[in-house]
Amino acid sequence: MSHFDVSSGDPHVTTFLVCCSLSTICFIVSTITGNASQVDKIWSITPFLYTWMVLFANPSDPRLIMMTTVATIWGVRLTWNFNRRGGYTWPPWGGEEDYRWPALRKGIVPGFTALDKPIPWMIFNLTFISFYQNILLWLTATPALIAWSVTKSTECCAESSNGTCSAGSVPLKSLDYIAAFLFLMFVVIESVADNQQFAFQTEKYRRKGANIELTGEYKDGFKQSGLYAIVRKPNYASEQSIWVCYYLFGVAATGSLFNWSILGFILLISLFQGSGWMTEYITIEKYPKYEQVYMKKVGRYLPFWSLYFNFFGKEIEGEQMSESLVR
Repeated sequence: MSHFDVSSGDPHVTTFLVCCSLSTICFIVSTITGNASQVDKIWSITPFLYTWMVLFANPSDPRLIMMTTVATIWGVRLTWNFNRRGGYTWPPWGGEEDYRWPALRKGIVPGFTALDKPIPWMIFNLTFISFYQNILLWLTATPALIAWSVTKSTECCAESSNGTCSAGSVPLKSLDYIAAFLFLMFVVIESVADNQQFAFQTEKYRRKGANIELTGEYKDGFKQSGLYAIVRKPNYASEQSIWVCYYLFGVAATGSLFNWSILGFILLISLFQGSGWMTEYITIEKYPKYEQVYMKKVGRYLPFWSLYFNFFGKEIEGEQMSESLVR
């Protein structure tokens, strides 16, 4: 596979143009159909699409090959999981709408009550749902652009016979292998968490449909065993960790701990703080025991408080626990 001429197209530009185009399409389709989950349908596709676009700009670079491979594994797995939950249907703009969007649209979430009006909702859909989230997905994939930029640098360029400069490659480092291992490890954890939640919800509604008496966590209404006994949102925790690990490829490429692509995982983690709070606010409205018991002994994303409680819970039972540790 030969090098592409780097002067023929900068993947920084091409990937961002695709991002802006997708943002516009998502806004138009969601406005016409009333289904705000258009970005959700491409959430697991666009990051690895961007990495493929970067790889095409220098298809022989081993780091870009590794980054594209792990990102594709993540994307295919997450897309499959979204599909089995009813996320994709025909026509493609239909399918499941994330339950958080109707809650926001109805103005029942504190701090967002104005969104029950058409104009504020349209502005929110344009700026946050359609454009910000797509730009965030682009940013999570930008460590690939960092790796590409390093291969394009003067030190890595080789003059071809026609006098043009073709991108070279930078040898893989031990940090690349560590990043790939951690990335895939968190993909596995996320898969297990999604499977546990899917099996729980399927069985809960099967029992309801069959008029079988609900007991245990089925009666409570929410998953509390398996990985959910360690953290309340193991899939969310894994998703954030995955993109922190992806950033490490850029660190390996540059040899520097910080580069501009760090914005990707920082903004993603920030998004998950608000998203996690909102999902739990809605859950508490449906299942009071979630707040009364579960939140007091299991942390949202970090397992340390959960492990402490499992070891020493009997000794502190009945005492007031610090909410800052678990929320």
